[in-house]
Amino acid sequence: MSTAMKPLQAFVTGIGLIAPGLPDWAIAAAVLRGEQGHTPAPTLLPVPELLPPAERRRASRVIKLSLGVGLEAVKQAGADASTLATVFSASGADGHNCHALCEQLAGEDRQISPTRFHNSVHNAAAGYWGIATRAMAPCQVIGAYDASFGAGLLDALAQVAVDGQPVLLIAYDSEYPEPLRAKRDTPDCGAVALLLSPDAEGALGVLTVAPTTEAAEPMPDASLEALRTSIPAMRALPLLRRVAAGQGGEAVLDYLAPMQLQVGWQPC
Repeated sequence: MSTAMKPLQAFVTGIGLIAPGLPDWAIAAAVLRGEQGHTPAPTLLPVPELLPPAERRRASRVIKLSLGVGLEAVKQAGADASTLATVFSASGADGHNCHALCEQLAGEDRQISPTRFHNSVHNAAAGYWGIATRAMAPCQVIGAYDASFGAGLLDALAQVAVDGQPVLLIAYDSEYPEPLRAKRDTPDCGAVALLLSPDAEGALGVLTVAPTTEAAEPMPDASLEALRTSIPAMRALPLLRRVAAGQGGEAVLDYLAPMQLQVGWQPC
C-alpha cells in the first residue's frame, strides 16, 4: 500500500544498460521482452574514446562502465551531454581499485600511486564524465548500499521537479576481488542510465515514483533475477522489463526496507 505522498514524475528520453550478458540496451531490451534468453557472460566494457589519451590509459573498469552507459542514454535521446545535470549512484564505487589500495597498504611499500589515489574517491566516475563530456552542469554523487539505484532515482526525479531541467541518472556497481568479495559478492560490474526530462518531446514514456510497503517485484526469469539481486544497479530491471515490452503498468523496486518504490510506467 502506498503512503500519502505526491508521486515524483519525469519523462524518459534515453536509456543505457551494460551488465553481464547484456552489452547494451538494444540487446537487453530483446532479452527483457523474452525474444532471446539471457546467457551470463563477463561484462563487456566499451573503450572510453571521449577521454584524452592520458586519462584513457588510467581509466578503470568503473570509469569505462559509467561513461559507456551514460553516453548510450545520451545518444539515444539525441542530447548534448555537456549541458546535462547528472546523478551518479553506486553502492561501493571501484572494487578493484579499493582492493589494490588495501593490498598496497598491507605490504612493506606503502607508497600509493597518484592514479590509485585519485581513482579511490566515490566521485571519480563523475570527475571523468566531466573531463570526457566537458560538462559544467551540477552533479550529485550518491551511495546507499543496495538501495543506491532507488536513492539515485529519487534524487534525479526531485531535481527534474524542482529545476525543470533534464537530469541524467547513472547507477553503477563494481565487483570486488577476494578477500573482500567474500563479504560483498557482486559477481561483475553493471550499470543503467536514464535520461529524465520534464518535457514529453522525444520521450519513450513517463514514469512516476511513490513510496510503498509492498514487496519488491522479482524477475520471472531465474538468470535475470540473479542479476537483479546481485548487482544493486540492476534493481531497475522490473521497470526496464515494462519499458522494453512497451507496456504500461507498475513495478515495485527495492529501496530501504520497509520502504520500497512503486514505479509507474506509461509509454508515450
